[in-house]
Amino acid sequence: MKRTFPRSVAAWAFLFVLLGTVASRGSSLSTEVIVSVPDQVLALVDRGRLIARYPISTSKFGIGDSAGSYRTPLGTLFVSAKFGDNLPPGAVIKNRVPTGEVVTADAPGRDPIVARVIWLRGLEAQNRGARDRCIYIHGTPEERRIGKPASFGCIRMRSRDVIALYDSVHIGMHVVITRKQISDFIQADEPSLLARSD
Repeated sequence: MKRTFPRSVAAWAFLFVLLGTVASRGSSLSTEVIVSVPDQVLALVDRGRLIARYPISTSKFGIGDSAGSYRTPLGTLFVSAKFGDNLPPGAVIKNRVPTGEVVTADAPGRDPIVARVIWLRGLEAQNRGARDRCIYIHGTPEERRIGKPASFGCIRMRSRDVIALYDSVHIGMHVVITRKQISDFIQADEPSLLARSD
């Protein structure tokens, strides 16, 4: 006879797994990723304290979530899956599987997903299509374009930056994509950065 657990038990089990993941990664449940579209910057923030900040690229087609729009969705999403453990910078990932190829930064005529994939799922009506649209935070070899809108909907990062971010985020962590500036999420008395890559 198949034994099933009540949803409340399953929910508690998931919470314990999540807490264990957070503890092992050294981040707290209050840590979140902020993606500022006007700044073209991604920041890791914990209760108003800036932990890390990286230049990124959002969509060159603007913001939105309709199918086939190639736009970057706004609002609160969360990390639903991660792919690329231990891959080197520039390692090509296709359909979330490494191909074995490694490309150099700004290799001419190349624009694959590289290094790491952080798959996002929306929490709001304005971004509910994000997972089905395969909206990722991922590495790009087109590093010369980082800092201005250049993607087809995803959030692109330099290989070394997405590898650092990947090791800092956990499944379930919130990702806020916003029209606001990063400074709106940082406490005024927080002048120093532990990591800055722009």
